[in-house]
Amino acid sequence: MFIPIIKEHIEITPGVCGGKPRIAGHRIRVQDIVIWHEKMGMSPDEILYHHPSISLADVYAALAYYHDHQEEIRQQIATDEEFARQLQEQNPSLLQQKLKHRQHG
Repeated sequence: MFIPIIKEHIEITPGVCGGKPRIAGHRIRVQDIVIWHEKMGMSPDEILYHHPSISLADVYAALAYYHDHQEEIRQQIATDEEFARQLQEQNPSLLQQKLKHRQHG
């Protein structure tokens, strides 16, 4: 029986990492690999260096999964970025609060 290679490396489990696709047996999401690779310019070898518990095949499987599901993964990244932005607005850092107070005080 033929088992698609990507399924050996990528899993989706409800309740784990928000049900988002991730490296099998890890909490590293496909979107994390994409951000490190595309937005931060890390090579697959650099990703592996920083996360030695996964394999190079895992990294490439995540990138292959991304290229097969670009819209879905890009939407997940955008949603998470928007959530982070809203959190920052609702909870300004202590430094930001002190600076604001100093400017107005």
